[in-house]
Amino acid sequence: MEYFDARRKPHNVGKVIAALVLTTLCIFVLKQSPGFGGSSVFSRHEPGVTHVLVTGGAGYIGSHASLRLLKDNYRVTIVDNLSRGNMGAVKVLQELFPQPGRLQFIYADLGDQKTVNKIFAENAFDAVMHFAAVAYVGESTLEPLRYYHNITSNTLLILEAMASHGVKTLIYSSTCATYGEPEKMPIIETTPQLPINPYGKAKKMAEDIILDFTKGRKDMAVMILRYFNVIGSDPEGRLGEAPRPELREHGRISGACFDAALGIIPGLKVKGTDYPTADGTCIRDYIDVTDLVDAHVKALNKAEPSKVGIYNVGTGRGRSVKEFVDACKKATGVNIKIDYLSRRPGDYAEVYSDPTKINTELNWTAQYTDLKESLSVAWRWQKSHPHGYGSN
Repeated sequence: MEYFDARRKPHNVGKVIAALVLTTLCIFVLKQSPGFGGSSVFSRHEPGVTHVLVTGGAGYIGSHASLRLLKDNYRVTIVDNLSRGNMGAVKVLQELFPQPGRLQFIYADLGDQKTVNKIFAENAFDAVMHFAAVAYVGESTLEPLRYYHNITSNTLLILEAMASHGVKTLIYSSTCATYGEPEKMPIIETTPQLPINPYGKAKKMAEDIILDFTKGRKDMAVMILRYFNVIGSDPEGRLGEAPRPELREHGRISGACFDAALGIIPGLKVKGTDYPTADGTCIRDYIDVTDLVDAHVKALNKAEPSKVGIYNVGTGRGRSVKEFVDACKKATGVNIKIDYLSRRPGDYAEVYSDPTKINTELNWTAQYTDLKESLSVAWRWQKSHPHGYGSN
């Protein structure tokens, strides 16, 4: 037994030494890791890194904006309650950018003040891109209080959190609906804002709160982008538009067109043929989502303290709903059945932009202006994702 123990002790000492070396190495690696000690790279500012909070980043426009920011080497935190967004879009982004410190997703409701404050307290944001909002004109006439809560009140909570935690740059996603039904076309940034539906009114109120807030804070850099009717999807086919099935009735005309082409619905409903336009249908300015997110990134890069920039984001050309339907038929190759119905509450006859200001000041011009081509790109994604991103 004595002989056996003598041989065993040196062997055990070696094991202990190896274990100590391994433990020391593990501690060293842990100290280098982003989350050691309860901290993460998202919770601290880093030279040369811009950390952007993207609210509503799981939604159609927000996910495309997040993709562009990540491609441009921004650090991105997406906050979304998934009431309108899609976790599938977030997963696509996570797979594309798996590196630590690039992207994080926080499931949260921006209407909860404590939650919003906690998010800002635990993350070192350099800028906020505020997309999160319910955004259907027809739905807003049926549920106006929901729109005032979701758009106006939530924006107020975001501003309070920014003020409390020293975040000084805001890119705000607004809408041409704040103009209502102007007497003159095209719309310029100084066109009177006289919204005619709760969606436009809620956005106008949010704009007013932002403007009042910035008057007393000379360190704030704010950009307000009023954009028009968004179409298209990521040209590389990674992201697309996937509204909730129950919201299709209120959704964009492009979504309804694709649903009709896929046979999900029996046909496309065109609401309103008696407007004072050349063919009786509404005229809109259709902006490709790729151009739209480019405008947001340029606005972020040009944002300056003590300045507020307000810009229309559109092509400057109005297209009728009938023109849109014809382009959609060509893009899908399907002879879609069209049902012509009475007007939708809260809609207006003609809206298109004058993009001169954003062209001049931000060096931004819409590049994807071929209606059929934008719809063709979106159609390719829809065909390969007939059920959207799947369940959340």
